[in-house]
Amino acid sequence: MFNLALFKFKASRWQQRVLQLWLVLYSLALCSALAHSASNIPDVSPQQLNAQYWQAKPVSDEDKRMKTSQIKAFNQHLFANSEHMVHPLETQSVLDKITLDNKIASISSVPSSARFYADGTPVNPQHFQTYLDNTNRDALKNINEVQFGLVVRRSALRTFPTLDRVFNEQMDLDLDRFQESAVFPGEAVAVLHQSADQRWYLVQNYNYLAWVQQDAIAIGSKQQIQEFVEHQDFLLITGSKVFTSYVPSEPRVSQLQLDMGVKLPLLSEAQQQPELYGQSTATSYEVALPVRNDDGSLSVKTALIGRTQDVNVGYLAYTSHNLIAQAFKFLGERYGWGHDYNGRDCTGFVGEIYKTFGIFMPRNSGQQGAGEYGINHRFDDKSEISSKLAVIEQLQVGDLIYIPGHVMLYLGEENNQPFVIHDVKGLAYWTPDGNYYTGVLNAVSVTPLIKLQLNKETTYLDKIYNIKRITHNSTVGQ
Repeated sequence: MFNLALFKFKASRWQQRVLQLWLVLYSLALCSALAHSASNIPDVSPQQLNAQYWQAKPVSDEDKRMKTSQIKAFNQHLFANSEHMVHPLETQSVLDKITLDNKIASISSVPSSARFYADGTPVNPQHFQTYLDNTNRDALKNINEVQFGLVVRRSALRTFPTLDRVFNEQMDLDLDRFQESAVFPGEAVAVLHQSADQRWYLVQNYNYLAWVQQDAIAIGSKQQIQEFVEHQDFLLITGSKVFTSYVPSEPRVSQLQLDMGVKLPLLSEAQQQPELYGQSTATSYEVALPVRNDDGSLSVKTALIGRTQDVNVGYLAYTSHNLIAQAFKFLGERYGWGHDYNGRDCTGFVGEIYKTFGIFMPRNSGQQGAGEYGINHRFDDKSEISSKLAVIEQLQVGDLIYIPGHVMLYLGEENNQPFVIHDVKGLAYWTPDGNYYTGVLNAVSVTPLIKLQLNKETTYLDKIYNIKRITHNSTVGQ
């Protein structure tokens, strides 16, 4: 950093301020250059870490993006044909004992491989029996009533009704093997069962079945919930995270975190108030927010969201420009296995982006990659690398690239190599001097595609098994 005291010439106050500003800008540029030089990601420049850089590139076939009617048809086809997608409000009002028992067993089963607590203590059969006992299968009746609810706060979906964290033998403490996914405010769920300690519900949302803490769910009538989720005028959260305004008198609607893709009904003009919670509403959106009463029942309260927040009235237009913008809003967010760490993983990252266009997908990458929706280019162990490269050369922004256990979103091409943005933990590649680098990303990152390695012998390219374009043309490629 330069020291102004070193400059002995006399300068006016205006000249001194100009010089100070120049030095600040110089320092920022120097820090940026130093930060870039320390990057462990190959071939990515600081410019490539900006959405505008990729948005400025020419886009082809923009007219092939889906319109509103096509997105609706896409979702209808997916829900009708995928076993991993359900309308929770269409769940039967009662479930027989065998059906419900099978559902519990499908999520809450003892794994075949060893599990450990964070201190290295093995999870033994007695521990697992405690978790199994809390699933409360002994309480199942011949006929079991199904309830319905709305999510009132972001909450984890768990393998067992417990917050205990367990890990596999690698003891990677970032990967809690009881963490499955998450639910978000305003989501409808079918409540199938209650844990023995009465602190957890087994719930089914639109793409997952797992255990959630009971205080995250408000129970209501199916009609009340249906009217809420199908409300035609809604506010969509388009930022990575947005918070409702602070309300000292009603903590249930105060500073509530709303993640990308959450949508909440907008109040009609007749329902709006000029003043609410001791403040003017002129600069805020007034939305309906589900809250949980002391007895667990559902109420709907008004919440305020400032008009300068990253939100949109209705879904975003499904365009390349918006795809890039939405993806970059997560850039740098720490990787969260199964939506852990108040973040998301690779499929959560992709899923939340596409939800802002009103497009829904299965939860796991394998379910997405195998799904017969969109345009798919499939590969197997016998596929030639040249055939994969030929498809990659024709990629459009937002196309999804699947390898086992992972999904990436295509950004564009630079210097004749494809780049992706993805939420990923590990990083490996061969350096130009022939050394094998292994490290971590552990965050939403921009990387080249072709250079990435899974191990010394296997590249990402080797393991690509599907490249999917999210469009209404549901056909199977090669």
